[in-house]
Amino acid sequence: MQIGVLGTGMVGTTIGTKLVQLGHDVMLGSRTRDNEAATTWVASAGTGAAQGTFADAVAHGELIVNCTAGVASIEALGSARSADLAGKTLVDVSNPLGFPDGTPTLSVFGTDSLAEQIQRALPDTRVVKTLNTVNHLVMVDPSRVPGEHHVFVCGNDESAKATVVDLLEGFGWPRESVIDLGDITASRGVEAYLLFWIRLRSVIGTGDFNVRVLR
Repeated sequence: MQIGVLGTGMVGTTIGTKLVQLGHDVMLGSRTRDNEAATTWVASAGTGAAQGTFADAVAHGELIVNCTAGVASIEALGSARSADLAGKTLVDVSNPLGFPDGTPTLSVFGTDSLAEQIQRALPDTRVVKTLNTVNHLVMVDPSRVPGEHHVFVCGNDESAKATVVDLLEGFGWPRESVIDLGDITASRGVEAYLLFWIRLRSVIGTGDFNVRVLR
């Protein structure tokens, strides 16, 4: 599959590398075609890896993965042609996180979420929120956390969520570990969870952890 990954940080490059390893044709998108981080990633990822602008990556991908900083996601996606996003599944991994005074803060929360804002901005795109509740390494290798634990998906389109569950399974997440939270409004909860995740990570000293839902 041709996949466009937006963002050249740890999340974007980690997911991009895993997708290349799985045999996908991946373009890593950034603000400029000559982004240094993207160039380094292409050299290390090997065959199947390419780089371009955000708009290039969106045009390239049959499926899009948004790994940009949450505060910049709308702008990054807005740089692409609407026709290149129409009908595609967009996997939103981002969080609306900022540190305006050194304290982690969400730029949107409560009665709205970043994923909902993206869906409203792109009504013809099928947005699915997932993976934002674990660190970048656990995203593509859940075995870093021993035992059974869970990852969440939410979105308005059932077929898009099914596509994303297939993707997660390729990353190593058993289907029974994926919990569908329903429509895109559920992203309010999983995005808000990030504040708890940050505090918990500072206490336990590692990002290799996750939650398990006991029934």
